[in-house]
Amino acid sequence: MTSRRTLLLALAGAMTAGSAHGEEIETTEAVETMVISAPRLARELYDTPAAVSTVERDSIQRGQQRVRLDESLGQVPGVFIQNRDNFAQGQRIAIRGFGARAPFGVRGITILMDGIPYTLPDGQAQIDAIDLDSAESIEVIRGPASVLYGNAAGGVISVTTADGREDPGTRLRVEGGSDGYKKASLQTGGSDGDWSHHVSLSALNQDGYRDHSSVEKYLLNAKLRRELSEDRALTAIVNLLDNPRSEDPGGLTREQVGENRRGTANSNFYSPTRIDSGQEVDQQVVGLQYEDLSAGPGELYVKGFYSWRNFEQQLPYVGDDNLLGYDRDYYGASAEYHDSVHLSEMPLRYAAGIEVARQEDDRYRYGSDVDGNRSAKSEDETQTATSTGFFVQGDLDLTDQWTASLGARYDRVRLKIDDDFNDSGDDSGDREFNEWSGSAGLSYRYLPTHQAYVNTGTSFETPTFSEFANPAGGGGFNASVEPQKAWNREVGLRGHFNNGLNYDVALFSVRVRDELVPYTVDGRDFYQNAGDTDRDGLEVALGWQFLDAWRLDSALTLAHYRFDSFEDNEGERHDSNRIPGLPEQTWVNWLTWEGTDQRFATLETQYIGDMVADNANDVDVDSYWLINLRAGEGWQLGNDTSLNLYAGIRNLFDREHFANTRINASNDRYFEPAPGRTFYAGVEFGF
Repeated sequence: MTSRRTLLLALAGAMTAGSAHGEEIETTEAVETMVISAPRLARELYDTPAAVSTVERDSIQRGQQRVRLDESLGQVPGVFIQNRDNFAQGQRIAIRGFGARAPFGVRGITILMDGIPYTLPDGQAQIDAIDLDSAESIEVIRGPASVLYGNAAGGVISVTTADGREDPGTRLRVEGGSDGYKKASLQTGGSDGDWSHHVSLSALNQDGYRDHSSVEKYLLNAKLRRELSEDRALTAIVNLLDNPRSEDPGGLTREQVGENRRGTANSNFYSPTRIDSGQEVDQQVVGLQYEDLSAGPGELYVKGFYSWRNFEQQLPYVGDDNLLGYDRDYYGASAEYHDSVHLSEMPLRYAAGIEVARQEDDRYRYGSDVDGNRSAKSEDETQTATSTGFFVQGDLDLTDQWTASLGARYDRVRLKIDDDFNDSGDDSGDREFNEWSGSAGLSYRYLPTHQAYVNTGTSFETPTFSEFANPAGGGGFNASVEPQKAWNREVGLRGHFNNGLNYDVALFSVRVRDELVPYTVDGRDFYQNAGDTDRDGLEVALGWQFLDAWRLDSALTLAHYRFDSFEDNEGERHDSNRIPGLPEQTWVNWLTWEGTDQRFATLETQYIGDMVADNANDVDVDSYWLINLRAGEGWQLGNDTSLNLYAGIRNLFDREHFANTRINASNDRYFEPAPGRTFYAGVEFGF
């Protein structure tokens, strides 16, 4: 463990030895020129015929702990995030219902950091290595986007971190708070001639609210950029994660929650002694990106990456398959060409490209007793997923105000299992999917900073390796499980008034065919295609700078997530039932006061509507309100030296609620209680 942390520090020193964005939009001119890049073809916001939200650096970082994505994305409508407190399970993210089925981690949503895909070819994603301390912006596509990113793109979250060119200097930050929370971070960056760099280091240690829920995590994110000429540049990216401890307290029944909210799953389900459940992760990512803005008449972008991930998890029960892990190699490359031409005297901007990726997991399972002693191996297999995608996307300016957009993509995804554990027979197998995706949109810019748009598009999502598990026993693939397909339609309005009011309104309707839904047999999750589902809703985001020092931001989601037709594995019908794990109403508000220098205060309110936890809709989860408060003060001590103090209170009125709801859980263990009122405070020194 010590050697890994030494490597983090050594690499940080090497990258900083060579040389000693995110402002809020306040003027009409700034809004007009705001450019977003997550939809592949970089566009001005008011030329984009899709529901896209951008969260800037101030909202991500100021007074925030920068520990989990829910801190930043709460102000984005259509996005719902659970499980802030159980680091062993990871946050569960849903965008318009996509991703809700995940028992842990992320499914059905494409995650990118600095252009590197953190979503695997089989559709799984991990977000434990996302560095919010160096994040400059987060762009969210709030709807299916397979035409842009292929498999598992029910929504897109793209994080861009600093590269040192726009925010030079060094910042040291130390925090502490409730439940043994401790975090330290260091960011340094700058430029020297053609070179620029940014390095971010952080260390997190927390005991956790519940028993057996501590975490220890170290993260490094670094960029080194070299300008080769006025139009060409090369960027190297390194991301290192060392997570030696994330304990898992497990889910509780409603009765257990009433007895002890801080407790863990106990002998009622497992054994007389609490098993030491949890996980440890070690991951390294390297990337190299080349851009040429004068490649012929257009622009060329070439990217490559390689990732290694070592993972081991002790599940919270005693058995012959309760200790699992894998050693993963994940690598890929992409090339994109962007250009502008004229079609019958109408400007046409297009992007065309190819992406390839490969995932190789060497997976194993053992049994273990309550003391952690391993028993015989129960699984040994190699899982391989390869994906190849070709895409083209174009915007045609029909007039100065009207723009038509079209896109198409072809994907080939192959999943293969080589079984090296032959005690129960050979469970090797493979599946291959060939999918087409398309999109069409129309944008009308009826005023310089006001836009109306419509779009429609299709998407697909293959089952992941874990979702291909065979309920008949053994490994291999469940041959009855197929990809789910979605057809998305949306109508939107967005704009900005001179009085400081901006708005973003979207009506969406998504029809999903062959929805993938989990069910449980003997405590293990399996998946089936559950027929069709309907997802309809309204998303509203408002921002109002009503005084020089005061701003109000609000995000409202009103949705309807239902099974259209669904018969489960036991023959029970759930037609017209709610999809579990999704609130149909959420409302988040930020009221911010900004004083002189770095003085600020933000009052945040969150309303999360009621949910159901199972397909039969027999388990209800109540709605709740949360109030959070954070404030800070800053001083400029010299030309390049500053000091900032800040503090925050989460769940100000100590409201009891659940941090996570486990979907279709076995033994009625649906609930993971959330902390009550918690405090944190920090100091940041800049020089």
